[in-house]
Amino acid sequence: MKTGFDAKRIFHNFTGLGNYSRTLVHHLVDLYPGESWHLFTPSVSDHPRAVPFLSDRRLSVHLPEKGKWLWRSWRMKDALQKNQIDIYHGLSHEIPFGMGKNPGFKTVVTIHDLIFKIFPEQYRLPDRLIYDQKFSYSCRHADRIIATSEQTKDDIIRFYQIPPEKISVIYQSCDPMFYTQRDSSETTRILGKYGFPAEYILYVGSVIPRKNLLTLVMALGRIKENHRIPLVVIGKGGKYKQQILRYIHQHGLEKWVILANDIFYPDLPVIYQAASVFVFPSIYEGFGIPVIEALAGRVPVITSDRASLPEAAGPDSICLDPMDVDLLAFHIRKVLEDRQLSNQMREKGVRYASRFHFSTVTPQVMELYRELYSGKTL
Repeated sequence: MKTGFDAKRIFHNFTGLGNYSRTLVHHLVDLYPGESWHLFTPSVSDHPRAVPFLSDRRLSVHLPEKGKWLWRSWRMKDALQKNQIDIYHGLSHEIPFGMGKNPGFKTVVTIHDLIFKIFPEQYRLPDRLIYDQKFSYSCRHADRIIATSEQTKDDIIRFYQIPPEKISVIYQSCDPMFYTQRDSSETTRILGKYGFPAEYILYVGSVIPRKNLLTLVMALGRIKENHRIPLVVIGKGGKYKQQILRYIHQHGLEKWVILANDIFYPDLPVIYQAASVFVFPSIYEGFGIPVIEALAGRVPVITSDRASLPEAAGPDSICLDPMDVDLLAFHIRKVLEDRQLSNQMREKGVRYASRFHFSTVTPQVMELYRELYSGKTL
């Protein structure tokens, strides 16, 4: 079976969608080395996290023969047919246009979220129109859809009227390095490298309104200083980040909030594992991979009770109204002070996170490919 992937984000995106693409392809190749794996991308890069996909002899990389403009959306089909691909997987919301009724291969598309439909005000109109065109086409014309959560499956059905049986919920995995516990000497070294304190609350994610970091900063300010520990924020932002910085200054929280942008990716598991609690008060997520990364590292998690986050966090995390500042402050303090509760959340959380391990998730994707390859229809 020859399987092709939309690999643009493997080589050019180093956050959520890129991480999903690299993690899935890497583990498919490792677990099923006897298959034929092909990456289709308009261009490649020399980023350290992309280079292994160029040097891996088990992978064939395909570039446009001429002109990369619109190749991924319109002309890639010719390359797929020329290379006799059996299964094509659009890893990030889209498959090529103009597929026709029988292009000669089966198609799968992963839909991570439909946030642009839920919060249209957070996107420019041209972007919304383009996303809607691509997403709706992919959902209608792909042979199967992978949704990364039950919430995303419900959204696909709601907005695009897709039959439920066409959609498989297969959760996203995170990099295995987040499951590996680090020793105290490495922790001391990495915390010292970034100037982080020995105890801290952790937030990881983009600093945008939907992620709702301001509520967390406000909750921190509601905790009395003798019960408070610093908040470490890892994530980039623009106008909303400036709003948060103004709030920090106005309320004298400068020494309590540490904003860190440039974190070496392999250091991130240690930063998770050293945290006293991970807090992610997002209003809406298609899945919420930072929650999984925290659980895998045995970190207590406090997150939102909305959208897919309870799915990601599990029954032993604390899921609450993300807009309730006092409630958030209460639970942060409780987790920090109740050692028995904290330890219980750590141990039960890491067991829950095992359902998202690549050894569980990757075979589910391979089974879907094989069903399509064998000609099984809905």
